[in-house]
Amino acid sequence: MAHSACLAMQLSALISEHGATSVQLDVTAEVALGPDPAGGFRLMGIDLAVTGSAAGLDAGAFAELTETAKRICPVSKALTGVEISLATTFVPA
Repeated sequence: MAHSACLAMQLSALISEHGATSVQLDVTAEVALGPDPAGGFRLMGIDLAVTGSAAGLDAGAFAELTETAKRICPVSKALTGVEISLATTFVPA
């Protein structure tokens, strides 16, 4: 939940900086857990999915901003070492 919220806030800020308006975002994160050889469990991977629209952006710009948001989001940075995938769906405004 923290990862999807962080990504949504970071992406919203980047979209705003890009001059787009009327932003609608839906961000989800699915986390896979597995056994940790040292004991307990560990994160095996995170699948992020972003669906959104913003007046003033096309699908390419939306995908680029989403990738940037994933890269610079503080939670993504904290989870370095965990495989994080990203699926982006742009809905024209």
